[in-house]
Amino acid sequence: MFVRPTARPTQITALGVGKSYDGRVVLDSVSCSLGAGERTGIVGENGSGKTTLLRLLAGRERPDHGEVILHAEGGVGYLAQDAALPPRRTVRQVVDRALRELRAIEARLRRLEFAMADGDESGLAEYGDLLTVFELRGGYDADARVERALHGLGLGRLPHDRPVGALSGGEQVRLRLAAVLAAAPEVLLLDEPTNHLDDAALAWLEDHLTARRGTTVAVSHNRDFLERVATTLIEVDADRRGIVRYGNGYAGYLAERAAARQRQAQAHARWRDEVDRLREATLTTARRVAPGRAMRDANKMAYDRAGGRVEQSLASRVRNAEERLRRLLADPVPPPAEPLRFTAPSHRADAAPEGTLTAAGVAVTGRLAPTTLALGPGERLLLTGPNGVGKSTLLRVLAGELAPDAGSMARRGRIGHLPQEPAPGRPGQTLLAAFAHGRPGFAEEHAERLLALGLFRPEQLDARVTDLSTGQRQRLALARLVTEPADALLLDEPTNHLSPALVEELEAALADYPGALLVVSHDRRLRRRWHGPQLTL
Repeated sequence: MFVRPTARPTQITALGVGKSYDGRVVLDSVSCSLGAGERTGIVGENGSGKTTLLRLLAGRERPDHGEVILHAEGGVGYLAQDAALPPRRTVRQVVDRALRELRAIEARLRRLEFAMADGDESGLAEYGDLLTVFELRGGYDADARVERALHGLGLGRLPHDRPVGALSGGEQVRLRLAAVLAAAPEVLLLDEPTNHLDDAALAWLEDHLTARRGTTVAVSHNRDFLERVATTLIEVDADRRGIVRYGNGYAGYLAERAAARQRQAQAHARWRDEVDRLREATLTTARRVAPGRAMRDANKMAYDRAGGRVEQSLASRVRNAEERLRRLLADPVPPPAEPLRFTAPSHRADAAPEGTLTAAGVAVTGRLAPTTLALGPGERLLLTGPNGVGKSTLLRVLAGELAPDAGSMARRGRIGHLPQEPAPGRPGQTLLAAFAHGRPGFAEEHAERLLALGLFRPEQLDARVTDLSTGQRQRLALARLVTEPADALLLDEPTNHLSPALVEELEAALADYPGALLVVSHDRRLRRRWHGPQLTL
């Protein structure tokens, strides 16, 4: 899909770009243009190709076909999501390395100044050009900018002579981000810059990016960050291996997605009405045959001639209507996807309430400290706590997938469990077979139900699960969950791996779910919107 350039001067252009890994196409014939000063968020589910697109734009990878054109006299800064810093390098050395271009320009300016002071004006033109670049990138403010970035990202008290190897993983990520920001490049390309940031650091980063004058492109799953920072969004579509661009920021992204669904509903309604009209016209016209008319003048020969002409005309109209109907049915306009909806099984009024979970002092050696909780029918609980404290382990215990080493458990009713990481799939198993696994009947009998969710297209049903991206496998797990009634849902980081639009839809479905609900999530937006008690492990 070609995306029209903005009215601003084009700074980054991708033309027909494609990229594959080990024979698997990630991006196919992608084209887009980003204007100078634009703040673009790249979104999509995990494994869709967001990082690949960013690396191509940054020139860190070369496309298999097509080209990327980038104009940035003020430099390009790139933050990789996963990159290792040399453990013996100090904090100061990391920052100095990020500023090496500025340092080199400054050193050259000093040398030219000395030469011109001695009467050599041969470098005057070069001096003017370098001074323009130096000022454009805020060279005079570089050292102060370093301190502001370190302080804003929670590293203000970090000794500059401390080795990188002595820092935590989160501190190393924030140090890399601070160094890239301090360099003040004209074009900034960031891969998941909000990872490992607390609320204060996140707020500082958002303020910094909205205030800077350069072009910013950021891959992010953080909806609050996208809403505040991004002026345009590019969604990478894993199914079509392409991109779609949305204007007016995150709100425009959601609005356009909703409008597209409405247009799909209208197109389907028009198709259905036309099919019904042609079917009715065919049946009605076929019944209006000439021999059924009353003979008015006893002139049988004239009556037969007129009747033949009418019958021939009607038969032609029937054939035309049948042909138009055949073409419509051969190329149907599908209805829009059904909104996600979780359902609890219905019970008799006099039956005992279902959806009860209780845990008394349950523990798993080395993974979960003794924990007690109770969740009644229709109740909801948000489970929080630092990584490694045992939240996922607790959900597996509650779901009956893992036996505790201590304590007691009681559960009543049907339990639905969504793990944090989707299953990799069985060798050779197709998407449709995985969806239908354990359900009555043949796999093909479940195709219509799966397609109605709008999470997959018909041509994907025969794809092997092992070939799906992480986000696609998460969609598969979600599809199984919403099509099986459950008295209680145990959801472990349910917003992981999904596109922001699908996350918004998932949250709406959870708000309407009538059963018991236990959610583990680090998603700031979900936690801020949460209505109900919370438990911190």
